[in-house]
Amino acid sequence: MPAFEIYYLDNTGDVACAFSVQFEDVLRAKILAHAMKPADCREMEVWAGGTLVYRRPENDESLERFTGPIPAQERGYVTSTAG
Repeated sequence: MPAFEIYYLDNTGDVACAFSVQFEDVLRAKILAHAMKPADCREMEVWAGGTLVYRRPENDESLERFTGPIPAQERGYVTSTAG
């Protein structure tokens, strides 16, 4: 089952929260990303390995600075398995 990393960014663009999940497809990861979104975060990203597969808001040019997944050592990182 593929692993997805979900990142939430605060108003300054810093990682506020991140976690990893395993689902059979990207649609389920997107749904979970929206369901778990903290109220104080306006941006989210879903990564599959080194590939960005989903981002909200999708038109925000400030997010173009990311070229790969944020390192797991970032604060707020939690590992979990969902299925």
